[in-house]
Amino acid sequence: MEDIGKAAVAEFVGTFALIFFGAGTIIATGNTDQLAIALAHGLTIAIMVSLMVHISGAVFNPAIQAALWVTGKMPTVRSAVYIVAQVAGAVAAAFLLKYFSPSPAFDSVNGGTPSVLSGYMLGKAILVEAVATFFLVWAVFATVIDDRGPFAKTAGFTIGLVITIDVLAVGPLTGAAMNPARWFGPAVATGTWTDWWVWIAGPIAGGIIAGIAYWSLYLQGRDPATP
Repeated sequence: MEDIGKAAVAEFVGTFALIFFGAGTIIATGNTDQLAIALAHGLTIAIMVSLMVHISGAVFNPAIQAALWVTGKMPTVRSAVYIVAQVAGAVAAAFLLKYFSPSPAFDSVNGGTPSVLSGYMLGKAILVEAVATFFLVWAVFATVIDDRGPFAKTAGFTIGLVITIDVLAVGPLTGAAMNPARWFGPAVATGTWTDWWVWIAGPIAGGIIAGIAYWSLYLQGRDPATP
């Protein structure tokens, strides 16, 4: 990996791209085309991971960052710097979308801010985000962290596919953020804080559980490759 400063720029750019293209597609479609939204998120991450994994590890997600930190795969200082860069990238992208999007289109979907389906229990919403993030982080550990996995050829593609199917499956319920930064950027730009804990507690819990489970089952006692 590059030094921490250059790696932080990569994390900023990758997270910026996720919000710009992901939330941007929600704005462009009026949140009516779930397939387009799922593909926008999945393809963006597939591309950004392929471009940035050798520079920063291509994390782009504080929930994944938490899993890497808890399992000892990323040191504390680097994790903190990455999270700041990820959040900053998300906020910058959201405000850029707000600047050039037509106001009616932007406002009608709260700038692409994830939301819980009307009437859906918040406990279930947190569980949905946790389960979706579990599979995302499991894919990250299996392809990027585990040096026996098919990292070199398929990491970006595999992780992007997981995000795509997650958004297709549970996007209508919670927005399928799986990423506190994915929620936070648009939330700051729109001032939308309703049910905010869903996109913090769910992804972080699911990510940590997946990271610890994969490490305990398959990596304990080994010296895995780190991102």
